[in-house]
Amino acid sequence: MQFPRRKFLHTAAGAAAWAGAAPLLRGQSNKSGKKLRLAVIGGGGWWAMNIARVALADGRCECVALCDVDADNLEVSADEIDGLTGNAPKQYRDHREMLEKETLDLAIVSTPDHWHALQTIACLEKGLHVFVEKPTGHTLLESRAMLDAARAADRVVQVGLHRRIGPHHASGMEFLKKGGAGRIGMVRCFAHSGGGPEKPTPNEEPPAELDWDLYCGPAPLRPYCRNIHPGRFRNYLDFANGTLGDWGVHWLDQVLWWTDEKYPKYVHCTGGRPIFGPAILNEREQTTDAPDHQVATYQFENFTAVWEHRRFAGNETEKAKVGAYFYGEKGIFHMGWRDGWTFYPAKKGDPIAHEDPKFDDEKDGHNIPPLWRDFIDAIEQKRRPVADVETGHLATNLSLLGMLSWKLGRGVAWDGEKETIPGDEAANALLKRDYRGPWRYPGA
Repeated sequence: MQFPRRKFLHTAAGAAAWAGAAPLLRGQSNKSGKKLRLAVIGGGGWWAMNIARVALADGRCECVALCDVDADNLEVSADEIDGLTGNAPKQYRDHREMLEKETLDLAIVSTPDHWHALQTIACLEKGLHVFVEKPTGHTLLESRAMLDAARAADRVVQVGLHRRIGPHHASGMEFLKKGGAGRIGMVRCFAHSGGGPEKPTPNEEPPAELDWDLYCGPAPLRPYCRNIHPGRFRNYLDFANGTLGDWGVHWLDQVLWWTDEKYPKYVHCTGGRPIFGPAILNEREQTTDAPDHQVATYQFENFTAVWEHRRFAGNETEKAKVGAYFYGEKGIFHMGWRDGWTFYPAKKGDPIAHEDPKFDDEKDGHNIPPLWRDFIDAIEQKRRPVADVETGHLATNLSLLGMLSWKLGRGVAWDGEKETIPGDEAANALLKRDYRGPWRYPGA
């Protein structure tokens, strides 16, 4: 939830942040005593600030600049960081101006998906290390351009796949890799939630404090509606790729973590909006346009993976709304979120194995602090991080290939080595998209 600046200090969370956390953060430092200079792009957003608070608590960097297209949210975040650290960061609306004026060591990029590639690459070209939220791109060739730029700059890029470092995820992967479930023939990943028919939101003039043209950036300049900003952009396909491009990246990455295979041979995805209704976009009003459900099948060399999501009906009968089931010869392994992991043996009488989850943030159920520590450790130790940009790229590819198949209405073969769809001109055209001027597609 976003608060106007004058209301921030009157909230319990804001008061606690200022009165309790600020002295703690001011007293910390790293081994060398020299702090890395951090910028936060998308710094007016709640998730960007979640990461920024962790970064400041770690003690090895100082936030010197914030950038956001929403001036009100930007000011609230700057005030909070000033209260936490005693140092007010510079405020910018445009990341290009910030990168020109500031001397920086690293950046957090936590903006809508359609900005991840351009902003990450701009930071890399200035020599910065980057912590970027998943997915690594809005289209596959954007994601590839990010990976290429990171390698060319020889910078550390950590992707926000915090399940890569969560304790029960790590121990569950060890269980699977040691053969606890035997040979795995199929994996089913899923994320389900409740919902119903969608009513259009009226279009209106953007708020004065919001630079809507810059928000849209390389994406089409669609009419503004309050449902898009600040937090619901993910189901507008101009800016993101729906549930598959959001939750799907996390759980399909768990499949890639387990297997030695890097990519599937064939992808087929179906879905639609039978419950939410047809997508609407006209001069008066609009709805989201992402599918309200999808089923994507990924054929690998030695197993099949399936992604499914629904934004209606929930999943109460299965007692797990998100996660991945690994179906093996010895039984079924469930990698969950707030419910940890559980192995159900096929042999009757054998005990069920289980491990509870452990989170640094019990309220939200995330493990951002260890992922951030690994990011800074990787910079200091000159190594690849646990959720390296290539890891994020491969996981993002799975979600984007599913979306590509859904848009085409048919399956596609995938040459993962060359990252192309052999002999399929229509499918290859969807590996990128046209940018709105003056923005240029990376690598073009």
